[in-house]
Amino acid sequence: MSRLASELHRLRRSPWEVLCSALVSCGLVLFSQLAVAIVPRLLPSISLLAMLPVAGLVFLAAILVGRFWRRFIRVAASAPLFVLFNVLFLWGVYLFVIRRDTSSLLDMLINAECALLLWGLYRILSGDPGIVAYESSFLEEAGCKDFVDAICSSEKYPSLSRVRHCNCCKANVRGYDHHCPAFGQKNHRLFMSLLTGFVVAESTYIMCSTKYITRCITSGTLRTENHLSLNMVIGTMLFSVLQVVWQVVFLIWHVYGICFNIRTDEWVMSNFPCFGLFLHQLQVVFSFAVSYS
Repeated sequence: MSRLASELHRLRRSPWEVLCSALVSCGLVLFSQLAVAIVPRLLPSISLLAMLPVAGLVFLAAILVGRFWRRFIRVAASAPLFVLFNVLFLWGVYLFVIRRDTSSLLDMLINAECALLLWGLYRILSGDPGIVAYESSFLEEAGCKDFVDAICSSEKYPSLSRVRHCNCCKANVRGYDHHCPAFGQKNHRLFMSLLTGFVVAESTYIMCSTKYITRCITSGTLRTENHLSLNMVIGTMLFSVLQVVWQVVFLIWHVYGICFNIRTDEWVMSNFPCFGLFLHQLQVVFSFAVSYS
């Protein structure tokens, strides 16, 4: 038990590192969202459907610029905090801009969904995803030079079944599927519930923002509406559509994996071993770059 506590403590960072990471993540969210909001401002004559791929490219470009920026200042961002601030940003746009054109029932629904998402993020990030503790005596008995070597020989040790080493998190996780600070065997159900919640909440946001945009067009207030507010609504709607597209594919894959008892890492390594090794090497390089910076 003490080994597990020390392993979890090793993964946690100092308060100053967390604060810097939070500020960088918040800045990256603001920068990427404002970049997407510029798309309807610069291309007002094209349809929303045509804006979608442009918004996707702009968002990716903003993320790449943000990556170079945080490497320049040598502060690592946090993927969970990036997700958290995106949820708060969308919720803020809804509360301050879209809410007045939303029915009471829909207003209660989307506020409840956002609150549940925040609670789910807290639960999944504060819990143990399934980190496996070990003692040095075990390695001596097993005749392995390190724990990763013991995992590779897991057929000899049933207790290590489906334990994988994540090079980015520097942790051994039972039920490892892919690199994620919050995904393991212990919280697989919560992860699936949270992923479903994101799809539902973002779909609700798309519906509310579409109503707002339609109201501006049909009522003739499009020209008198605050351009920043309108562009922000359109930008966040495009962002939500892009999110829903990949999250639905991600959710379908995980449902398929549950039905056939498949893990993403195992499937990639068994079907595309060269590509899997390439991804693992990228993880090693990425983790080294993060620790160096």
